[in-house]
Amino acid sequence: MERPAWAPRSIDISVPSVSRIYDYYLGGSHNFDVDREAARKAMEFMPGLPKIMQANRAFMRRAVRYAAHEGITQFLDIGSGIPTFGNVHEVAREARPGARVVYVDHDPVAVAHSQVVLEGEADADVVAADLLKPRDILASRQVEQLIDLERPVALLLVAILHFVEDRDDPYSAVAELTAALAPGSLLVLTHASYEGIPLPPARAEGAVDVYKNIRNPLVMRSRDEIARFFEGYDMVEPGLVPMPHWRPETAPEDEDPYAFSGFAGVGRAS
Repeated sequence: MERPAWAPRSIDISVPSVSRIYDYYLGGSHNFDVDREAARKAMEFMPGLPKIMQANRAFMRRAVRYAAHEGITQFLDIGSGIPTFGNVHEVAREARPGARVVYVDHDPVAVAHSQVVLEGEADADVVAADLLKPRDILASRQVEQLIDLERPVALLLVAILHFVEDRDDPYSAVAELTAALAPGSLLVLTHASYEGIPLPPARAEGAVDVYKNIRNPLVMRSRDEIARFFEGYDMVEPGLVPMPHWRPETAPEDEDPYAFSGFAGVGRAS
């Protein structure tokens, strides 16, 4: 397999990556044959996976606009993935010029491509770091330069927590991050769940098994388990709901049934 110019030499292009699979679902071009093969296998069980990812992105953009209209000018996007049209810094600045954004990801392709996209940007940068190491993120040069933790921040954890197993204690990682944020900060989150998927759970488990087989387990949590991530935060209306129901800009009944898979919510630090 020929290595494209945009692929860092350090990565193994024979191993699938959830960031690149996500990029494929969204119609991106920064993915390899192994990523497309894994994605197509998962879609044999859940053909609506691209619709779920599109709903994730649409929710993210609505939540960023909401945060900007609420006066927030700082955004920390962890698990940001490979940049596509309508990135956080683009959406935030359209609503609030001068907004500052730090992206965080541990996938080398996502980081490398983000660096290219953000070249010359004074108010946006990317950090190569892991959600499970909050101190590395908060103490990074990029966060220290662009984010003032004494003022409200919008922390985005969109489509990332379902890739963290319980044994790695995602709740503690989220709690450490949110504890570092000022009052008035927002937690923006989406998470996969069997609830809402227009398929029998046994069928959906086939797609989950695909992720397990590529050593990126997909953890499907219940609504109550997802709500635990918001401890210490007050839920913004309409609460923790299927993605199309969170402050929709178009009629939810017009959405694809798969778009209602999983949950989305925004919480505010008091």
